[in-house]
Amino acid sequence: MSVQRNYEREFVRTFFTSPTAVQGEDDSAKMIRSAAGLRGIQAPDVWVPDNEDATAPSMRDEGVQNIIEVVAEEGADFPGEIHPRVVWHRDDAEKRLAGFEYMREIADPENGAVDHIDGFVIPEVGDIDDWKKADEAFQQIEADHGLEEGSLSMSVIVESGEAEIALNRIRDEMGKPSNTLERMFMLVDGEVDYTKDMRAMTPTGELPEWPELRHNTSKGASAAGLIAVDGPYDNIRDVEGYKERMEANRAKGMTGIWSLTPKQVEVANKAPLPPKTGTWLLEVDGEDVELTSEDGREVYDGDDVSLSESSGSYALTIDGDEHELTEDELREELLDRTSYVPSMDDIVESMEEFEAAKEAGKGAIAMTQSATLAIDGVEVDVSKDRMWDEATYQAAQTPITLFQDVYEHRPDQHDELAEIYGSDVVERATQVGN
Repeated sequence: MSVQRNYEREFVRTFFTSPTAVQGEDDSAKMIRSAAGLRGIQAPDVWVPDNEDATAPSMRDEGVQNIIEVVAEEGADFPGEIHPRVVWHRDDAEKRLAGFEYMREIADPENGAVDHIDGFVIPEVGDIDDWKKADEAFQQIEADHGLEEGSLSMSVIVESGEAEIALNRIRDEMGKPSNTLERMFMLVDGEVDYTKDMRAMTPTGELPEWPELRHNTSKGASAAGLIAVDGPYDNIRDVEGYKERMEANRAKGMTGIWSLTPKQVEVANKAPLPPKTGTWLLEVDGEDVELTSEDGREVYDGDDVSLSESSGSYALTIDGDEHELTEDELREELLDRTSYVPSMDDIVESMEEFEAAKEAGKGAIAMTQSATLAIDGVEVDVSKDRMWDEATYQAAQTPITLFQDVYEHRPDQHDELAEIYGSDVVERATQVGN
């Protein structure tokens, strides 16, 4: 039996933070006012007016008032969810009290913002008892203001070893009569403070990669029916590094990532979606090299592979080694080194074909991928069969389920999605698997 999710959204691609009050500006709310106006592919799935680390302590009281003003005025038109981040700390009762008071002020119906607030983000949590303290604060705020119990979701930032250990307990604690932890929505990694808490060091002073933390957060989210989000990628100019980080995360089941700029939001919104066109890859020196489609051929145009043919024998130089091969041996060698990244249309078509076969009473079918590879003008036909059964179908469905989740909850992105894929593919993608 699958884990029950308590919220409509199954996926969050983007977690965008913006400071709630900027010192020295005529309008201290300029950053969140700008964020509230984002639309389409530049608007995040979750917007986080950040009244903690992104806002100076001396400006946080003003930041709360800015949140109330901007969200009350513009929250109804914002296309994503809104989850302000407040102060909290597992070892500091004064900060916990301040966070409680900030949430209570923002959630006061008389201030006009709470109808557009989906929840709050709680940083610096500790063990599971601290998560329960935060939940109790939510309960009291809802009771004080006459809000429906559980109407405000709670997301936490995993920034300590204590919080990481708590990930293994959250599923068992949710649903107990003594708490309302069913309000949990997102688990967000905070690698900077986590590094500090772990007293970790690197020779350059840069953050460790922390793949274990990301895996544990994703695992905890999967077990409890929550959403996992990776922490901020500080080098905002390194778009390729940002993409690589997201690709590694998705292999762990973590779709969401922190975004610091609208440009990062745009990149992160697009990255998890299936590509518009399929791509053949050739493994060279342990790296996958993208081939170029030209006139029905997949062309390698680099300098690290060479291929020539003479009297039915082939000389292939790759990875620094030269091989004399027959045509069949060459085909097998290249087949072992090639892989295919399917397009949105490819995935939809394969799912449709399997659904039709299943309707006809077949439990498994073979899907064929074929291409003509061209290296130094020498062409080689390769093809591979993949057996599709119900498990294969379910695995292939994940990116389509993501697309359907986006399409349902982000109508402001419909035009851009149709522009990327074409309206026919979008229509089929919204229907397949249902």
